[in-house]
Amino acid sequence: MLVYEDKISGDELCSDSYPSEVTTDGCFLEVQGSWIVKGEVEIDTGANPSAEGGDDEGVDDSVEKVVDIIDAFELVEQGEYGKKDLMSYFKGWIQTIMAKIDEGEQADFKKRVQTGVKKLVGMCKELQVFTGPSMDPDATMVFAYYKDGAAAPTFVYFKDALNEVKC
Repeated sequence: MLVYEDKISGDELCSDSYPSEVTTDGCFLEVQGSWIVKGEVEIDTGANPSAEGGDDEGVDDSVEKVVDIIDAFELVEQGEYGKKDLMSYFKGWIQTIMAKIDEGEQADFKKRVQTGVKKLVGMCKELQVFTGPSMDPDATMVFAYYKDGAAAPTFVYFKDALNEVKC
């Protein structure tokens, strides 16, 4: 299994155990999330709980519905970002990440990242923005949006900002 770490913060942000595809001319790794139930799961055997001496309220406060990727990698939502906020973040982030990109790949990265930034800024109203568990505001952020008709979000990662680590 591969785990993808942010080149800036070292936070683990995703793994190859989720359905994914490379998009936007190689700029993004888009990963499909899904809703899961976290906590105690009660299995209905069909027996009458009141006849068995059990509780028949049917409400279990220990169960929570979460998005698998957010939960597994402890992503922290950062609130809404407008176009100006995103552009300000990207300006600083691009300078920081360029130091982590091999010199021979920097020109190609600059081309790819401009296309990616334009796409994300254009979708800013529908994006959720996350940091890794370190909550480093200068690190690579993760973006999520709902594709048309999707029940769960798709997560967008800048592919060049990730280190692949074999586990």
